[in-house]
Amino acid sequence: MRILGISAFYHDSAAALIEDGRIVAAAQEERFTRKRHDFSFPTNAIAFCLSAVDGDLDHVDHVCFFEKPFLKFERLLETYLACAPHGYGSFRVAMPLWIKEKLFQKATLCKALRRFSASRRVPKLLFAEHHQSHAASAFFPSPFKEAVVLTLDGVGEWATASVSIGRGNTLKMEREIQWPHSLGLLYSAFTYYTGFKVNSGEYKMMGLAPYGEPKYAELIINKMIDLKEDGSFWLDPSYFNYVTGLTMTTDKFHEAFGGPPRNPNSGITQRDMDIAASVQKVTEEVVVRIAHELARCYRLPNLCLAGGVALNCVANGRLLREGMFEEIWIQPAAGDAGGCLGAALAAYHLHFHQPRKPNGAMDAMQGAFLGPDFSNEAIATKLTAMGAEFATYGEEELLNRTVSSLVAGDAVGWFQGRMEFGPRALGSRSIIADARNPEMQKTLNLRIKQRESFRPFAPCVLFEDVADYFELEKPSPYMLFVADVKRNRRRAMPVEEAKRRVDRINTLRSEIPAVTHVDYSARVQTVHSETNPRFHALLEAFKNRTGCSVLVNTSFNVRGEPIVCTPEDAFRCFMGTEMETLVIGNNVLRKEDQNPSLQFIHAPYFDLD
Repeated sequence: MRILGISAFYHDSAAALIEDGRIVAAAQEERFTRKRHDFSFPTNAIAFCLSAVDGDLDHVDHVCFFEKPFLKFERLLETYLACAPHGYGSFRVAMPLWIKEKLFQKATLCKALRRFSASRRVPKLLFAEHHQSHAASAFFPSPFKEAVVLTLDGVGEWATASVSIGRGNTLKMEREIQWPHSLGLLYSAFTYYTGFKVNSGEYKMMGLAPYGEPKYAELIINKMIDLKEDGSFWLDPSYFNYVTGLTMTTDKFHEAFGGPPRNPNSGITQRDMDIAASVQKVTEEVVVRIAHELARCYRLPNLCLAGGVALNCVANGRLLREGMFEEIWIQPAAGDAGGCLGAALAAYHLHFHQPRKPNGAMDAMQGAFLGPDFSNEAIATKLTAMGAEFATYGEEELLNRTVSSLVAGDAVGWFQGRMEFGPRALGSRSIIADARNPEMQKTLNLRIKQRESFRPFAPCVLFEDVADYFELEKPSPYMLFVADVKRNRRRAMPVEEAKRRVDRINTLRSEIPAVTHVDYSARVQTVHSETNPRFHALLEAFKNRTGCSVLVNTSFNVRGEPIVCTPEDAFRCFMGTEMETLVIGNNVLRKEDQNPSLQFIHAPYFDLD
């Protein structure tokens, strides 16, 4: 049985295809259109998924959408009616779009899908609930036979947080918190207030938090969120404008923090850092309290997570350290993009009652390498057509030359195998560098990624060696847990610089300074030979040369650009930055060998995030 899952029309549209419960393909639309967080119908992502079945929808049995539009419309109507006459401006903007397009999404979907069918017929269209899709994406690919499943996000139809119990091929919803009380929207409100884009800049605020002190956490808990011991909560709506307004926060919110939201074009102040630290602390407290309650109530050893809040790897790291659950598994595409996969799996296991066979060890995500790949012949043809100069090597020489570039201080574009599904580059569409280089964080931020200087970078490390470098003994293949650098790897900090965290960015903090954040933490990726053998072999080769098995791993893109998908994307990004080396398949490109006329200017093509 083949099922195509679709998420679309809000943000991060995507498609996934499963066959007899096995994940065949999954990709986000943004990777093809080069439009970050693209919310349009995922035409290109669907075409890619269908390429596994001769490109024809006639070879698919069912299609499942990741949420129920009528329930969402019900929530909107009830909200506007309850708040009338307030919110008329938002109502006037939203209703024509809903009545014209979104309310009749079944017809819209069928019309869009017919282009993929030679017979012009569309399989039966199913609809899962939003949080059901998230929960299914977390539990069914997990290695667990049974688990508590926690979903936290902005909002689906009505739910903003939900708890389910997964057993075998069943998934039963147990509890939920409903709109407008939302941990995800609380975090997004502060994202907006600190001058970052909602549904895009939340990870920036998480990275900014360690530079501050949580001075405002008590204010948030005392005034804005009524947090109970079991983790349930209510938000005071007088501080928030997202319910019926066109912004996230109200004047009362601004008064509480002594001023209006930060202008995105202005500098970041210590106050902004302290606000980020405060809402991060509150978010962690909510997540930890919920998890404690779930562990106490259900007494199951395993926890699965999904929803946008599950991408908060700092909170995830704290959950791991608290030890409430023996094992934690998080869907790598935890946001709305992953809803397409959850919808397909929910249809297969819950609607059609098909069996599930977890193995208790490896999950079913195949390392999240579920996107397009390109043969060496195809890569060479595409590079030649673009005018690139390159040399082709066998495996051993390819790794040796890559290691030499890394040791020389190069930033290396690493394009190999199938593209990752989800927001993280995991060694397939990555920029990699020597984590020991004290200048590398600054170099990557300013010369390569073209982004804010405060942003941290993540380490990738051989799974066999992770406990040698980090306070972590569990696998973290999807870069979703933050852990501290081992104390014996740290460097003592001068007393004066230790007083202000913002000064620590230019201080040698550890043996691997390029991936050590100002609070000695790191967002760790463990690399496994079972899922990414070439990347694992590269780390081994680097270790053999240097004695270190840690590299910087950041996404292959510049600020505002989606992660690269094709060889053409990779070459353009390479030629638009000060990256010195590109390794793509078995081909190595050096910047000094390229025709200067092929330089690419990113600014006209990508909006800053």
